[in-house]
Amino acid sequence: MTHVTFSFDNHTLDPSRRELRRGSELVATQPQVFDLLLHLLKHRDQVVSRDDLIALVWGGRIVSDSTLDSRINAARNAVGDNGKEQKLIRTFPRKGLRFVGAVNKHSDGGPPAAALQEGAAQPRPVLALPDRPAIAVLPFDNMSDDQEQEYFSDGISEDIITALSKLRWFFVIARNSSFTYKGKAVHMRQIAAELGVRYVVEGSVRKSGDRVRITAQLNDTATGSHIWAEHYDRNLTDVFAVQDEITDAIVMAIEPQIYAAENFRSRRKPPNNVDAWDLVMRALSHHWRVTRTDSAAAQALLEKAIAIDPNYGQAQSLIATNQMFGVHLGWTDIASAAPTAERAALAAVSADSEDAWAHTALGSVYFSTRRLDDSLSEFERALQLNPNFSLAQGYYALALCYSGRWQDAYAAAQRAIRQSPRDPSSAIYHGVAAYAQFVGKNYSEAMTLAREATRQRGDLTGAYRVLTVAAGMAGQIDVAKAALAELRRTQPNISLAWIATQLPWKLDADREHYLEGFRRAGLR
Repeated sequence: MTHVTFSFDNHTLDPSRRELRRGSELVATQPQVFDLLLHLLKHRDQVVSRDDLIALVWGGRIVSDSTLDSRINAARNAVGDNGKEQKLIRTFPRKGLRFVGAVNKHSDGGPPAAALQEGAAQPRPVLALPDRPAIAVLPFDNMSDDQEQEYFSDGISEDIITALSKLRWFFVIARNSSFTYKGKAVHMRQIAAELGVRYVVEGSVRKSGDRVRITAQLNDTATGSHIWAEHYDRNLTDVFAVQDEITDAIVMAIEPQIYAAENFRSRRKPPNNVDAWDLVMRALSHHWRVTRTDSAAAQALLEKAIAIDPNYGQAQSLIATNQMFGVHLGWTDIASAAPTAERAALAAVSADSEDAWAHTALGSVYFSTRRLDDSLSEFERALQLNPNFSLAQGYYALALCYSGRWQDAYAAAQRAIRQSPRDPSSAIYHGVAAYAQFVGKNYSEAMTLAREATRQRGDLTGAYRVLTVAAGMAGQIDVAKAALAELRRTQPNISLAWIATQLPWKLDADREHYLEGFRRAGLR
């Protein structure tokens, strides 16, 4: 039997040894990336559809566009190509991909396995976990006597699958695969092995009269333990409204629990076995603490993730978001941070234009650099992609504030608070709501909301700023001076000049209103 290798552009791919080399140097490639490259090389005389790639590399499992795009980006990176140049792997819009580089196919007398010869069937490996949290949502059990309620329990499951699929950082198993377990008693580890997932969501629905109780829990298949569980009791006045409300509540509860579990898992890994995803999870835990020290720690971890994978959209998104948040809180100088942040945000959008995080990151850059209309457009796009993305909702509220649309801003901030009541950023959303009320000259309400924000987070710069100006304009000078003292503790560089030049108001009257509050508090 012949031993086949492919050589191209100073690279050699050896199917039998499953090796990719650049010159004499071995290039590390994930199994799915290697299979994708091999398939493109074997079929280089034609355009290969995305469906064909999924059938080969994932065995027909349903995968998200972002997962496939990340493997394509990784394949290009492995052979020294990129999505802009496309000198080797070219995308044909709405058609697929083709390997367009010059290829030499070599054969020798080596003994490759028959399954690795061109045209032969290859045995499918055991499903490996993807490079992001993989989740399956099982059909919720109908515990009611009324079998006609089956549609309701199925609908809850299907809606959760759809909503989780919008969280592009997760790998969500499609409905048709999850529902093969409907009505079956199957061990969690069997599901994990058959679907290639780390997390499983399961639950039940029990209807009695006009009341319904829905239980849900998130399970870690590796340990068999419950990460999170909750139950919801509702009146069934409007079945579909209840279905939507419960879906949103479950997804908003699950998302931070998975991030926390992934961060815990990454911290237990040995240092030499940490990958880009682990670094992003660690960075995210620092970012959500919203302190100057944690912001710097997050930035360092994200730079390591980008060094591992320059096309990692999630890391690029968080780099931009983290830096721009530092600008708004006075930790980072905008002149030095903005160019790096904008490059990162644009790279994130380029890596995955359907990722709500990427558009939120770009919106945050536009916000801090005074391109408010562009900022609002990016946040609106993020919310179209994922209506339950509370971080985008909070940023959107902030941009609306600085655009002078305080009533819209207040409504958006309230949505962020309602969508994610246990969110680590809840204090920030209360601070944004407080600022919206200040812009509307409702000083008492602004002070109440700002105090709630500082109660949740004693070092939240933005909330102390609002409390200072609201108390100043309300004539409560002692309160304003006390808030200003706390503000100086959290933002030592605060000054009228910093406020006038660093914060991105659209209307001069709003800037002057804010400055006057500080003047009355005694800031010079």
